[in-house]
Amino acid sequence: MKKVLFLLVLAAPAQADWVLNGERSKLSFVSTKAINVAEVHKITDLSGGITSDGSADIMIGLTSVDTGIELRDDRMRDMLFETDRFGLANVSATVDAEKIEKLGPGESTEMILEANLSLHGVSRPLQIELIVVRSGESRLVATSAKPVVINAPDFGLGTGVEALREIAGLPSISLAVPVSFVLTFDDR
Repeated sequence: MKKVLFLLVLAAPAQADWVLNGERSKLSFVSTKAINVAEVHKITDLSGGITSDGSADIMIGLTSVDTGIELRDDRMRDMLFETDRFGLANVSATVDAEKIEKLGPGESTEMILEANLSLHGVSRPLQIELIVVRSGESRLVATSAKPVVINAPDFGLGTGVEALREIAGLPSISLAVPVSFVLTFDDR
C-alpha cells in the first residue's frame, strides 16, 4: 500500500546536542489507490537526535503506522513493512551545525541534506530539502520544504504493495509515496 518513510533530519548548534521530541514531531505519507484516490497516513513513533558535530540520526518505528483503519494498519505492518523483521527505518545525515548555531530565536534557514535512508533492509541515499526554524533558545523545528518521494521497489517493498493491492481487491496502488515531516528538537 504505502511504503514510506522516511524521513528525515535536522540541524543542530555546534555546542549542543539536540534530542527529537517525539510528541511534537510528525511524519505523514500519502498513498494513492485506484489511480486517483489519495489518503494521508502517519507514523507516530519517532526518536533520535543531533550531536554537537552535526550527526543526525532519526529512527522511525514502523509498527506505529496509523492509517485510521486497524485492519489496514495490521496488513501494512505484516505484509508491507514486515515489522517482525524490519521494525525500524532510519534516516541519517550530517547537518551544517554552524549554520544552525547562527540562528537566533524566530530565524529560519533552508537546507538540502544528503541523507541515507535504511528501510526494509535496504539503504539508499536520499536528498531532503528542509526549513529549519530556531523557535526558541532551546528548540529547533525542521519541516520538509517539499515531500520526499519514496519508491517502494527501491527498498524491496514492491512485492508488499502488490500483496496489499490483491488482498484489498484494488486495481492499483501507487509505488511512489510522498512523505512529509515536522521534526522538533529540544536542547539537551
